[in-house]
Amino acid sequence: MKWLRHNDDNSNFEDRRGRRIGGGKLAVGGIAGIVIVIVSLLLGKDPGQMLQMADSVVGGMGNGGSQTEVVDPTRVNEHEEWKTFTLRVFNSCNEVWERIFTQELGQRYEKPTLVAFTDQTTSACGGASSAMGPFYCPADSKVYIDLSFFRELAERFRAPGELAMAYVTAHEVGHHVQHLLGITDKVHRLRGQISEKEYNAMSVRLELQADFFGGLWAHYASQMGIIALEQGDLESAIRAAQAIGDDALQKAAQGYTVPDSFTHGTSAQRAKWFKLGYTTGNFELGDTFASRDL
Repeated sequence: MKWLRHNDDNSNFEDRRGRRIGGGKLAVGGIAGIVIVIVSLLLGKDPGQMLQMADSVVGGMGNGGSQTEVVDPTRVNEHEEWKTFTLRVFNSCNEVWERIFTQELGQRYEKPTLVAFTDQTTSACGGASSAMGPFYCPADSKVYIDLSFFRELAERFRAPGELAMAYVTAHEVGHHVQHLLGITDKVHRLRGQISEKEYNAMSVRLELQADFFGGLWAHYASQMGIIALEQGDLESAIRAAQAIGDDALQKAAQGYTVPDSFTHGTSAQRAKWFKLGYTTGNFELGDTFASRDL
């Protein structure tokens, strides 16, 4: 992936690298809900125990404790190259979505904030651990990324490449778009009103739409002269989408799949919707909730 032009503006960026902050319960959303399971399985540990461990690490405020921060000066500039790259992708996402909102939707686009952190941090959705992977918190409109995740993406998930990294950020900004359009709230309001199986199916559609929006970003960023895709780039992004499919994760964990428990979609579905967004560039085709064939 080649930058034809880039934006290093940091007005919507919070740099929390090297800072360890106490907080409440873990926030799980976007890619986060499956990454904590992946990491625990790769380490040979129980996902439930990993979740409890991470919660205890960032615990404190949920019990009325005061927020504390410890700064490690050796890590405040950690993964500087990945920080610069992610910020550029993030800013390009905002440029793309500002254009779509203005020209196609007739609405005003409100930019989210990108937060880079180390190991753990807090959000308006609760505490967060690096084991959760990148996630979006609708309560504060922020995208949270521990930049070390990109090493996991390349080495453990076998999805190296800059467009694979960019897909992760674009997917989370896609969740912000869903929040602005009221889609996220509509899905969340269904919790408790429908069966767990039905709610999981809605969650799958929410995630696949964010994958479509990630592909839409790649289409527009290329069309608008922000990036130029090189040989192998699209394949790297598709590999990233496939690596975190529910079926692939469950097969790796237990040797079989339980489709009713899927919350993010299969590898084929995730790759399909990302590719559809990229190849068509048509926002209207991203209504996964109306699609009969996911």
